[in-house]
Amino acid sequence: MPISPYAEQLRAADMRVTRPRVAVLEVVETNPHADTDTILGLVRAGLPEVSRQTVYDVLHALTVARLVRRIEPAGSPARYESRVGDNHHHAVCRSCGVIADVDCAVGETPCLTASDSVGFTIDEAEVIYWGLCTQCSAADAQSTVSVPVPPRTPAQRST
Repeated sequence: MPISPYAEQLRAADMRVTRPRVAVLEVVETNPHADTDTILGLVRAGLPEVSRQTVYDVLHALTVARLVRRIEPAGSPARYESRVGDNHHHAVCRSCGVIADVDCAVGETPCLTASDSVGFTIDEAEVIYWGLCTQCSAADAQSTVSVPVPPRTPAQRST
């Protein structure tokens, strides 16, 4: 039987391979930017006995091991993704909340340079772009388009 790529990732991070860890890694990989409740529901589809606390603990351990990345857009619950190590950024739709990855603006990590590091050794920049996704932009444009009113007939004018 071939070894799961998720089991290989766990071993490479010196983590014990468990069914909940493999399941959480797989769910995060196939559902980027999912929140904890979504991850829990999807993990329970394959492991109905897994507890909420186990999923929280696994997400924490995977984040510490840098196998997943936790992002926290303002006004949103924590989200998780498996795209790690490249210091990419995110675009968040103000209307529906969808999140998309955005590659670094320019250069290498951190892709933005602080004007003053205030003594810190900066190794990462986190940027969140806010706006409307394609679908919400189109819906917004549709709702603001004025519908032409046909001219009134002479009979309508007299009433």
